[in-house]
Amino acid sequence: MSDRKIPAAALWALGLTQIIGYGTLYYSFSILVPSIALEFAWPEQWVFGALSASLLAGGLFAPTAGRWADRFGAGRVMTFGSLAAAAALVACALAPGRVSFVLALVAMELASAFVLYSAAFVAIVQIGGARAQRSITHLTLIAGFASTLFWPLTAALHEHLTWREVYLVFAGINVAICLPIHAWLARLSRRTDESASPTPAAVAPAGRAFTPRDRSRVFLLMLCGFAIEGFVLSSILVHMVPLTTALGLGSAGLVVTTLFGPSQVASRLINMLFGGRLAQTWLAVIGATLLPLGLVVLLAMTPSLPGAIAFVILFGLGSGLASIVGGTLPLELFGRERYGARLGWVTAARQFSSALAPFALAMAMAGIGVQPSLWLTAAVGMLGILAFSAIILIRRQDLAHDRVMLTSAN
Repeated sequence: MSDRKIPAAALWALGLTQIIGYGTLYYSFSILVPSIALEFAWPEQWVFGALSASLLAGGLFAPTAGRWADRFGAGRVMTFGSLAAAAALVACALAPGRVSFVLALVAMELASAFVLYSAAFVAIVQIGGARAQRSITHLTLIAGFASTLFWPLTAALHEHLTWREVYLVFAGINVAICLPIHAWLARLSRRTDESASPTPAAVAPAGRAFTPRDRSRVFLLMLCGFAIEGFVLSSILVHMVPLTTALGLGSAGLVVTTLFGPSQVASRLINMLFGGRLAQTWLAVIGATLLPLGLVVLLAMTPSLPGAIAFVILFGLGSGLASIVGGTLPLELFGRERYGARLGWVTAARQFSSALAPFALAMAMAGIGVQPSLWLTAAVGMLGILAFSAIILIRRQDLAHDRVMLTSAN
């Protein structure tokens, strides 16, 4: 592994593929759901249920994808993923019925395990070496424009094209832009490995060495925290545009939601400029706090437009921090050894909960109403604060114990 910084051109190119990947494989879905449901004569909540099943499949496969990235190189894995993503989008576009559409959607989420953040973070660590943590922040800063670009872009395309034709356009974008970039990154990674010192680079320190018992506890708490964040983020993001409309904002809802992307970018920019000395565990707590806080503000002020704006901004800030610590917290806690595999488990934890979230929220809103469902989602989000806070307490207890042992030895 090289200790050199990832080249700026490679980082910008990787950021572009993340914008396209998240935009085409995830953010576009909520815009196209009404047309998909209408054509297949399916209730919309069942279309979201199909997305939940596909996210679950992608989560099951994420640890394997992480191990492959460790073994074969993230660049190679992402090159294959670009082809797989394009093929899955074409399969969705050509699906003649419900079953074939669901199978294509599952394939699309399986492909996402090879091309989205979990694979991109591993690529940065493999190419960028010792400066990987800062480069991960830069990448999330660039990729934060995915929703800002693809929600209105998808809506604009859908005014002139059917949902099937939109997916065909997105497949072409993945092949024309993402595939050659990922192939170039694979070659760059091989050149970096060949030019690196024959002595392996030191593994990044994990903040402090945990005992085996604490290591397991911290890992499980980390997975729980990310799983809860994944549930809250997925449930709201997939429904954000129709949700703001249902709360009485009308056509202003789509305009308000465009603030989500810039808010993500703002949180990453603030962290990049001022958060260098802040531990990633504290960033995780802050990010986990902003998500339910945004929902509380929305519910307390609805149907106020300023309240909706505050909600989108807070939610975007929390999402931006969550995407950063998803890559940096495992590095801080456990170092670079087996980083891809650990990141795969983080992705799995998030996607297990994300798989349930859109369908669960859709059913809850249909059963108990919009506002009670959002209060319940905010309560779930608060559990994430507790999980990340527990990691901080464990580290403090271990440090205090180490000081006592050192004093006794002296």
